[in-house]
Amino acid sequence: MRFPVGPAVRFLSQGQQIGKATARHLAAGGHQVVAGARRTDGLAELAREVGVANGALDHHALDVIRRDSVESFVDAALDRYSRIDVLVNNAGVMPLAPMADLHVDEWDRMIDVNVRGTLYGIAAVLPRMREQGGGHIVNIASVAGHRVDPTAAVYCATKYAVRALSEGLRQESRDIRVTIISPGFTESELLDRGGAIEAQAAARAAAQQLAIPATAVAEAIGFALDQPPTVDINEIIVRPTVQG
Repeated sequence: MRFPVGPAVRFLSQGQQIGKATARHLAAGGHQVVAGARRTDGLAELAREVGVANGALDHHALDVIRRDSVESFVDAALDRYSRIDVLVNNAGVMPLAPMADLHVDEWDRMIDVNVRGTLYGIAAVLPRMREQGGGHIVNIASVAGHRVDPTAAVYCATKYAVRALSEGLRQESRDIRVTIISPGFTESELLDRGGAIEAQAAARAAAQQLAIPATAVAEAIGFALDQPPTVDINEIIVRPTVQG
């Protein structure tokens, strides 16, 4: 089942650079957006920005590692709009370090945010989408879900998991579309926190040379959403032309 762009479409966004770019892009296209993040001050500024551009964006506090917070976020969207047609699961963390460094707390954090956070989002919207007869779930994975690199083993494992659970959900669904978006080096805040100093510095240097704008990922998401009802774009890989 397909929902027209405009008042009937609801979009839930999580995250920062990619999330903000996606919210702007879809609001500009007529979607009504509900954005969520732990830091709501940035969301309020985003809402003002989108409003100035004549778009529609609401926001609500969201911590994806707390299931009650995710449920509250979805309930707020339902209270405001009565339905949820699209969910974009975009929250993620990527502290890079060799396995031998034993950054176990960071391993736990990656599993909590990247995997459990995605599952909590799915669990919160799936019953509603089935009740209303359709919907579209977009999960942000990574090219790290297609290859494994040194210092990124745990991060890669979480993104392989996102791709696996997305494909499983797709195969189980007949009225809900499921799309995986796998970005390569993209402008983001992922490398700003945690990890081993040398590994994070090397990745930041590569990103500065290679990174594509977050708008490229936002446009890929928009492309998947804009397909006719009989077409489900299962996965899009978006990376810099020069990335190996």
